[in-house]
This record gives sequence, structure tokens and C-alpha cells, in this order.
Amino acid sequence: MRFSTGLPGLDRYPPSRYAGDTEPWQARLTTPDFQRIARTADELGFDSISVSEHIVVPTSLTANMGAHWPHAFTAMAFLAGATTRIRVNSAVIVLPYHHPVDFAKAVSTLDVLSGGRVTLTFGVGMAPGEFAALGVPFEHRGAVMDEYVAVMKELWTAESPSFAGEWVRFEDVVFEPKPVQSPHPPLWFGGRSLVSLRRAAREGDGWAPAGGLLGKGPWLEEPEQLPGMLEQVAELRDGRPLDVNYPLMQPRIGPNHTVQPASFQPTSAQQIVDECGRLAGLGVTHTSVPSLADAPDSLEGHLEGLHWIAEHVLPAFTERPGVPG
Repeated sequence: MRFSTGLPGLDRYPPSRYAGDTEPWQARLTTPDFQRIARTADELGFDSISVSEHIVVPTSLTANMGAHWPHAFTAMAFLAGATTRIRVNSAVIVLPYHHPVDFAKAVSTLDVLSGGRVTLTFGVGMAPGEFAALGVPFEHRGAVMDEYVAVMKELWTAESPSFAGEWVRFEDVVFEPKPVQSPHPPLWFGGRSLVSLRRAAREGDGWAPAGGLLGKGPWLEEPEQLPGMLEQVAELRDGRPLDVNYPLMQPRIGPNHTVQPASFQPTSAQQIVDECGRLAGLGVTHTSVPSLADAPDSLEGHLEGLHWIAEHVLPAFTERPGVPG
């Protein structure tokens, strides 16, 4: 099992978390604070640090989503520069928002500069107003994403890349540098539907059914469904493993990004360890876990939570290669 953590202060989701607090501690974080959080996670042995993204938020959704969101890849570059070992991941980047030729170059550059520590989690998106602001056709978002993935793979792997699609065309070009990771950085796909899982199995390296909106069925509602759903796409993998990223405290996200509390509410470190083991048995390879302390009310409280997880949870999974003992 691999363990991820997030970066507080870059998004304010859900807004209810900050209700009544006119100046939450996350809003006061500075550049050295962000660096300190990332370096602490790096030093403690966390495997990855993930950031979310929205470019603009439609006003109809701000009550449930808030307005404060980062540009994920910019944050990933900052985090990679502040650390030495930990991987940087997106959770998620809506790929149709980003032109694939330009984005492929950004990814390749960061993979080189970080020494091959980039993972990408893509989603198709859910907010028509956000697509409209960026001039991207919402009704074709799935097809756009599939084409954009193909474009980037062509640029990352071909000596003389060329492409002729519905939205992107190029030929007689060169593309360097290539990513450090071969054939390219791991590509994970978000969403809880079987459609998203099939896309992950066909085009990527992992599936992230974490907090995604319920789409056209069937979809993942409980982790016990994982073995059966993974079996349905086994033929697309031809024996190749598929990573599954499933948070221990899986939020329930409904229409218009309403959030319901996670069903799992641990009261001991052993419960967390046992649940991680249970998820691993169901096919989960990556997760994020809570500390048992109350929600932190300061930077120091957040860092204490990271230390608690590193002391009480991570040692149960010390067989993970590449993690300091």
C-alpha cells in the first residue's frame, strides 16, 4: 500500500468547513509554510502529495464548492522543487481544459527536473460553466480527453511525432525533452463509473474512484465492489497491474458537488491499519488516511497529524520499496 497526503490552504472545499471562521489558519499559510508541509511529508515517508484543480467556478456551484482553487500543475511544480523523494500528483486535472501539446511539454519538463516524480490523475469534468469559460465543448468532453491523451502519448514516445485528430493536428515537428519515466509518467483516471474504469484500464496505469460524481452506471459505491469491477476490465490489461487510489475516508459527492461525511469513522490506529489491509485485499494500491486528532486548527496541528500517521500507520506497511525505514 502507498500513502498520499494533500496540501492544505490551496483549496477551500467544502466551504462549510470554514463556516464561522473569518480567517482560517489555511488562509494564513505562506510560501515557507507550504514548503514545510511538503518537506515534512517527504521526510516522513509519504509516497505522494496531491493537489486538486478548478480554473473558474460557476457562481451556481460556489455555495457547495467554494471559489478558492489552485492551478494543479503549477502547484505540482512548486512541490517537486521543494522536495527530493515524494511524488507529485493531481487529483484531479480536467484534461480538456489544457491544450495537449503545451501540457505535454510542461509534464515532460517537470518529469525531467523532478527526476521522474510526476503522476497525473485526469478527470473529464462536471461543470458546464467552467468548460464554457475555457471555450471547450462540454458535450464532447470524453472524446476530447481521449484524443488529448493520445496526443500526449504520441509526443512523449515518438521520435517523429505526428497526429491527425478532430481537435488536434500536427506533423513535421520534434518534441524534446522526453519524460524521464518510460514510456511516460503514470496516467490515472478519476471517476466512479465503469466507463471511467474502462478508460483507466485501456489508456492508463491507475484508477482513482475518489470523490468522483456518480456517473452513468454501474458505478462504485462501496469498496467491496472493486474486485468484481476490476475483473470486468481484466481483459483490457493483458496481465498488467492497475493501480487503484481509494481514500480511507472516502467522501460522498453528489449533484452540484454536495458532500456527505465518509461512512468510515475510525477510533483507533489499529482500525486504520486494519482497514488499509482490507482495502489492499480488495485491490486498492494507494490511499490517504486521517489522524485521530481533531481537525487541526493550525499549521503545527496539521504537521502533528502527519507525524501521527507516520508513527502509527506507515510502519505497518514498511515493505514498500523506496520508503525510508
